[in-house]
Amino acid sequence: MSTAVTQAHVEVVRVYEDPGRSPGEHRVLVDRLWPRGLTKTSVDFDEWEKDVAPSTELRRWYGHDPGRFGEFARRYRAELAGEPGASAVSKLAELAASRRLVLLTATRDVGHSGAAVLQTVVIRPGAR
Repeated sequence: MSTAVTQAHVEVVRVYEDPGRSPGEHRVLVDRLWPRGLTKTSVDFDEWEKDVAPSTELRRWYGHDPGRFGEFARRYRAELAGEPGASAVSKLAELAASRRLVLLTATRDVGHSGAAVLQTVVIRPGAR
């Protein structure tokens, strides 16, 4: 990738608080499960990339417990280093190098979410 990806290029947005699309951005839902209470026509997204979501086992283990976030992030990065996650991360990094990338998630605590971990991995792929 010839262009550096910065945090300004990759944003995490909660689908329930989505301010709407900006021109030129690419919007990717990064949850394994569809957001509760929303229809597919009510979410403004370009693609649904389930391959970058934490595994069901890891998601259940984590249970959105902030005390487990450090270990969750470590395990999730390890999952993303293997396939199919690594290919999906590379694709997202390429998109972010050429336009603003919005990672959409339904998670209530965005700061302690898989999407937040994914954002750092997309920005710094070698930091997996």
